[in-house]
Parts: sequence; structure tokens; C-alpha cells
Amino acid sequence: MTMRAMMTPSDPTIYPETDEMGEGELQRLICELLRPLLARFLAERAHGDVHVGSNQFLYYEKHNSAARIAPDVYVLPDVPQARVARSWKLWEVPAPSFCLEVVSTVVAKDYAASPALNERAGTRELVIFDPERDGDKRWLWQVWRRNRSGSLALAEQTNDDRVRAVTLGCFLRRTGAGGETRIRLATGFGGRDLVPTDAERAEREALRATREAQRAARAAVRAAHEAERADAAERRVRELEAKLERTRKK
Repeated sequence: MTMRAMMTPSDPTIYPETDEMGEGELQRLICELLRPLLARFLAERAHGDVHVGSNQFLYYEKHNSAARIAPDVYVLPDVPQARVARSWKLWEVPAPSFCLEVVSTVVAKDYAASPALNERAGTRELVIFDPERDGDKRWLWQVWRRNRSGSLALAEQTNDDRVRAVTLGCFLRRTGAGGETRIRLATGFGGRDLVPTDAERAEREALRATREAQRAARAAVRAAHEAERADAAERRVRELEAKLERTRKK
């Protein structure tokens, strides 16, 4: 990544837009699937604007460029999805309602630093996902939520394949294994129903259209056969009527 920064005339502080840290391929693939899926899911259900982004700096202290988080996926309430920003300043937009961290090779950063930083940033719900967990001190999921005192507290840690994300109104489910590990959204009782991706939705729509076309074709064939039978019956009636007329004339 190339280092980029931004400053405004009213605020001389330089707020970098990127750093020199790369991301693992699995981490990137997980986010590439989840971000658009979550954006569509919330757009269809949310009341008002909501912005789903990924891997951008969110600054939470004015004049302090070190006070920042860079969630793998985040949700900003009351911000249009169409709004584009190189970085976000949380004194200009609301704090994230949801943040996801996918544990990378820097395990301590995600397990120890992320909750503390999200606490300061005002994040309402933080989910930490560890797809390559090993040992007794690591978990597939950790969920942190604001408690009654307003602190970001550990609400759940589990190795089950799913957890409920309260702010999203759905479950997060692990699917696949190894390099195929992904995070999917799920609804229904206990998160039994996976929310389809755009590709799956298009595939289902194409299959539905094909089945409807097949039903229409079968109906057309039946209608053609019925028309043929009706024509044959009508011809037979006319033949009988003609025969009867000839018999009368004799």
C-alpha cells in the first residue's frame, strides 16, 4: 500500500488514509464476500441510511492521527452507502454500530488491542473472528457489546459455527474450512437460513425463470394438443351432420 494522507485548512492535522500493512489473502476473501452481502441485507431492512465499508481508517479523536481503527468490515449508521470517503472522522459521522475484525497473523492486535480501540471509538458491537485459531486461548468468535454502563464488554466467546450480531439483526455463520472459510449472514430460528449472495440470488432467479419457461412450454403443448382434439372433434361432427343430411335427401 502507498502512504496517503489528508488535511483540511481548518484542521492542520495529517490523517493518513492508508498504511504500509498488507492483509492476508484469506482475510481479504472473507471481507470481499461479506461486505456487499451485508450492504444489501441492511439496505433491504434498515430504516434510513446505512454505510457498510471495509479496511478504512476511522479516526475518533480530532487532532490525533494515532487515534484510529481500521476494521475489516464496519457499519456506519445515518451515512448513505453512496457516500465515498478516503477515511472517516467520527466527530463528523456517527460511531460505528458494528465492526468486524478477522484475526490475522498479528494475533495480539486483534484480541487485545481491538476491543480497547473500539471502546474508545464508540463502537456499539465488535465481533472478532479467528478462522485459523489454535490452542485454548483463541476462539472462533468473540462478541463485544456495550453494557448498561456504556462500556464495551465481552458478551460471548464460542467455537460454535455462528453467533448473533444484535446490531445487524442476523447471525454470522462460518462456512467452509481452510482456504474456503467464509462468513455468511443467516436468519431464521437459530440462524438456520443463509442469506443468499448476489450470485446465488441470480442463480436462483435464473433457475426459477427456466422452470417457468418449461411450465409455459408444457402448457403450450397441452393447449396445442387440446386444440387439435377440438378441431378433430369439430370435423367429425361436420362429417356426421353431412352424412345425416345426405341420408335425409334419399
